[in-house]
Amino acid sequence: MRPPSHAAPLPDPTIRMTTGWHCLHLYYRVNPQVWGGLDSAARRAGLSQLEELLNPERAGNPERLQVFAVSGHRADFGLMMLDPDPLKIDAVKQAIRATAIGAALEPTYSFVSITEVSEYVPTVEQYSERLKMDGVSAEDPSYAAKVRAYEQRLPMMNQQRLYPDFPNFPVICFYPMNKIRDPHANWFTEPFSVRSALMAEHATSGIKFAGKVSQLITASTGFDDWEWGVTLWSRSPEHIKEIVYTMRFDQASAKYAAFGPFYIGYILSAGDLLKHLKLEAGV
Repeated sequence: MRPPSHAAPLPDPTIRMTTGWHCLHLYYRVNPQVWGGLDSAARRAGLSQLEELLNPERAGNPERLQVFAVSGHRADFGLMMLDPDPLKIDAVKQAIRATAIGAALEPTYSFVSITEVSEYVPTVEQYSERLKMDGVSAEDPSYAAKVRAYEQRLPMMNQQRLYPDFPNFPVICFYPMNKIRDPHANWFTEPFSVRSALMAEHATSGIKFAGKVSQLITASTGFDDWEWGVTLWSRSPEHIKEIVYTMRFDQASAKYAAFGPFYIGYILSAGDLLKHLKLEAGV
């Protein structure tokens, strides 16, 4: 007879995250040859289907869905979607393929990831210690005020990291990245204290762009070929260049980071996107 186990019962199997959401970036190109071979009835039906599918308010769509026109030759338009259920996200991709114009819409790039709270986000206790290391005395009235403000801010920041809202900015940039494993600069062999200090410097550079740029970093280790995906939204295009350039001088980036392709886009409604793409039903 097997002795009773004292281990805690395992949770039920699930495709949902314990905390956080699944995320998908998906990019498409319009194939002009296939589009040209579609008759006006197929075009009309497909455009109507696509506009409905890309409506964030459509019943059954993911919790977050955003569409945008993409600059450059690698894609014509893109989608970013987040939801607790990865199959609800995938259902949009499958529905696009199944539209009357689906054969003319070629996926050119995708990035699969999940939301997370980074291990480098300091706890209230760690933040307090950093203030002391920066020369702020615990007896200084500003010390208690800063700690209290951070304690109040932290839950809201973590909520946005795990269950993000899209900011009301017109420009979106996405790129994947890794931390390198170069023999002379291997991020993964550095002690946590060193990595944490480098990420604190990196975060300080990013804070300078508050109000101009909003950032979401999603984790992709085990989900895609890169370790993280970085999504930036900005109030105007130049802020994208400024923040990426500025933060590349931080050691965490300059010494340890490798970057994938950059995709720049401009947020549009589904209807405005189809007009921008010059997809017309014809006569």
